Amino acid sequence: MVESNSPAAESEEQALVIERIFDAPRELVWKAWAEPEHFMRWYGPKGFTTPVCKIDFRVGGVWLNCMRSPDGWEMWSTGTFREIVPLERIVTTASSADEKGNVVPYSHYGMPANIPLEMLSTVTFEEREGKTKMTLRHEGMPTGEMMDGAGAGWNQSFDKLADYLTSIQ
Repeated sequence: MVESNSPAAESEEQALVIERIFDAPRELVWKAWAEPEHFMRWYGPKGFTTPVCKIDFRVGGVWLNCMRSPDGWEMWSTGTFREIVPLERIVTTASSADEKGNVVPYSHYGMPANIPLEMLSTVTFEEREGKTKMTLRHEGMPTGEMMDGAGAGWNQSFDKLADYLTSIQ
């Protein structure tokens, strides 16, 4: 269950920042990000699925996932873990990819050409009396329509995460 939700915020650094408090222990929220069998159960906006999710969860390890829309459109993403502080922080690059994990421009999926090939995502986890405050900071996305859409998509994913966490406790 979501206790609070801060809307996406824009800063001069072009970062999307979303904070959520989940009614779940930090260890469980961490696993939802670190383990593919959990991640694929909640990732993607409402109605989307994640049929493929590979995570080599170590610094230098690579992740690859496929997000599928209700009408069958697929978008692949990949990145490399730059920092992992157990139960506290995950820092990873984030790029658009093909199904083999090769980085492709976002225009490959019909998005604007001004989106960088690589962005940076930092997710932090804080214990809050049996609940977890999670903060996503996604840096490098152009402000405006793209950032607004990404914020909406992440918030829908986090709604699904809240439901998933409730279902497995």
